[in-house]
Amino acid sequence: MTAHPAPAHVRHFLDLAPLPAGELRALVDAAHRRKADRGPWFRGQADADAPLKGAVLAMIFQKASTRTRVSFDIAMRQVGGSSIVMSAADMQLGRGETIEDTAKVLSRMVDCVMIRANRHEDVVNFAGAASVPVINGLTDLSHPCQIVADIMTIEERIGEVAGKRIAWIGDGNNVCASFLQAAAKLDYSMAIATPKDYAPRTQEIEAARKAGAKIDVCATAMQAAQGADVVVTDTWVSMGDVDKDARMAAFPAYCVTDKVMAEAKPAAVFLHCLPAHRGEEVSEAVMDGAQSAVWDEAENRIHAQKAVLLWSLGYL
Repeated sequence: MTAHPAPAHVRHFLDLAPLPAGELRALVDAAHRRKADRGPWFRGQADADAPLKGAVLAMIFQKASTRTRVSFDIAMRQVGGSSIVMSAADMQLGRGETIEDTAKVLSRMVDCVMIRANRHEDVVNFAGAASVPVINGLTDLSHPCQIVADIMTIEERIGEVAGKRIAWIGDGNNVCASFLQAAAKLDYSMAIATPKDYAPRTQEIEAARKAGAKIDVCATAMQAAQGADVVVTDTWVSMGDVDKDARMAAFPAYCVTDKVMAEAKPAAVFLHCLPAHRGEEVSEAVMDGAQSAVWDEAENRIHAQKAVLLWSLGYL
C-alpha cells in the first residue's frame, strides 16, 4: 500500500506570492529532475517511482483549455495517478450548487482538485472549503503553474534564471502578475511595456519591488527589450475580455517582432504561453525563429504540473 506523507496542513497552490522562495526553487528543480529522469517512453508511461500511484485529481474547467487540461492529465499518469475532467457547466455547479458545497463533496472523493476559473475569488473560496489541495489552473488574476514551466524553459536554454532580465511586452495580465510574484523569490529583474490602460495592477508591481525585485516600467516595447535575456508576451484578447475592439486598437505597437528581439541579448529567449495569434502580439518570424522556445515551454507544462502535484500532496 502506498503511504501518503500528508503535510501538516493542506497545501493549496493558488498564487506564488505566499510561497517561500526555497519552495518555489524546489518546484522548478523537481520539474527539471522529473523531465531528465524519463527515458524515451510513451507519454502515458509512469515515471519509474510513480510516487502518486492511486491518487486521483479532479479537474474543473470554467474556461476552455488545451495545454492545462492535457498537461495535468499526462502529469498525473506519469506520476502514477489518474484524473477526472469536468466542465463546470456539466456539474451541479452549473445548476446552482455553491462553490463551497462542491469543494466539500469532492474532498471526500478525490485527493486533489485543479480549477481553471473565471474569477480568482471562486478558487480562493473553493480552497477555503476544501480539505484536499486545490491548484489554480488559471484565473483572471494569476497563472502560477505557467511560471514554473516558463522558468524551467528559461533555465534549459540559458542557465539559472537568477540575475536574468525578463521583458514583458503586451497585456499586463495574469501571467505577468505571476512573473512579478516570482521575481524576488528567484532573483530576476523585469522590464514591462504595456498600453497605459492594460498595465499590471499597481499592487503587484509595488509588492514585487517591496520584496526586493528590480521592476522597470517602460514606455515602449523596444525599451523593455533592451538587454533582456528573455522576452515574453501573451495574446492581446484573453478569454473573458469583452473589450476586443479597444484592445486591438491599443496594442499594435507592442507586437514582438525581429526588431524588438534585436534589442535583447543575442542569446535571448522568446516565450509565449499560447495560444498565439501570429501577426498580432508576435510576428511569424519570431514565433518560428531560433530564439523561440514556445514548444519546449508547452511541453514543460507536463513536468511543471508534476512538480506542483507532488508539492501539493506533500512529496516535495
